[in-house]
Amino acid sequence: MTESFQFKLHATDGKARRGEVSMPRGTIRTPAFMPVGTVGTVKAMYLDQVKDLGADIILGNTYHLMLRPGAERVARLGGLHNLIRWQGPILTDSGGFQVMSLAGLRKLDEQGVTFKSHVDGALFHMSPERSIEIQGLLDSDIQMQLDECVALPAEPKEIERAMEMSLRWAERCKVAFGDQPGKAMFGIVQGGDIPELRVRSAEALKGLDLKGYAVGGLAVGEPQEVMLRMLDITCPVLPAEKPRYLMGVGTPDDILRSVAHGIDMFDCVMPTRSGRHGLAFTRYGRINLRNARHAEDMRPLDEQSSCPATRDYSRAYLHHLIRSNESLGGMLLSWNNLAYYQELMSDIRLAIEEGRFTDFITETQETWRRGDLAPL
Repeated sequence: MTESFQFKLHATDGKARRGEVSMPRGTIRTPAFMPVGTVGTVKAMYLDQVKDLGADIILGNTYHLMLRPGAERVARLGGLHNLIRWQGPILTDSGGFQVMSLAGLRKLDEQGVTFKSHVDGALFHMSPERSIEIQGLLDSDIQMQLDECVALPAEPKEIERAMEMSLRWAERCKVAFGDQPGKAMFGIVQGGDIPELRVRSAEALKGLDLKGYAVGGLAVGEPQEVMLRMLDITCPVLPAEKPRYLMGVGTPDDILRSVAHGIDMFDCVMPTRSGRHGLAFTRYGRINLRNARHAEDMRPLDEQSSCPATRDYSRAYLHHLIRSNESLGGMLLSWNNLAYYQELMSDIRLAIEEGRFTDFITETQETWRRGDLAPL
């Protein structure tokens, strides 16, 4: 840990990078997966469990925490870390994703976004300055610029308009962020699936000399090959000495392939959301516990796993819990999924350190292709 924000690369293997982000609240081993704690909770998990699984950082959401319990209230209660009992770093998404996901409940102009609360219909205005103010009140360690995320496919003129406005908002966010020792503000590269716009966005953000850079507006409807092509174009433009964060990604395969393109940080709701719906991620690939084949199978998901949810509970019991809509089913599968994601990241880091990342990708994908254990 340090008193300032620092990023150090320890090893590379092709474009894959093994590094560390050091901050006053802790060290983030990269490549890193950040469990999503949208409203101050990683759904269906105790944060002590999340830490024990190996997560160095979690994510919170500015829009949702603005609505409930409110940024000023969180500040009065000693900040988000104190409120939720998480002492490691927290990254807060600025609300830019909600510009897309809540398109029917917001109005957008140069000054910012006016949201109609999905909770009670109240109106909230979020300018770039207010987004940074809220993140400061939450006491976030890594704060994201406000941006406009466009769902794909979209018209080129609309993608360009959103990208240019996001750049202007990035400049305003940088001014609002000012000098916060030990903390960081990241810019967000936009530009949809248009290569020249991605390059323009990355070059402009690089000129702002920020502490880190995110790639946004991907995994929003486009095929995986398009996402990877945009990473091929974007990552070489970004400073090699600063962390790169791919927002909202993704599946284990997305993560493997994106690390190979030079990405250092990831977040996604997939492990917990899938767990609540009966889907488990394991080294055998995806396992749907709703399927009848598991109803009388007393084998665990993976007897070699170090996670109790994966190793100690039978498929028959997990199937029963999920089919009965019992909360424990979602809890156990969320635990399993986050354990698998963190184990995957640990294995990725080791493979890069040992210079065998390409072989690791091949071996991991082959194990997924072989699939689950044969039914009894």
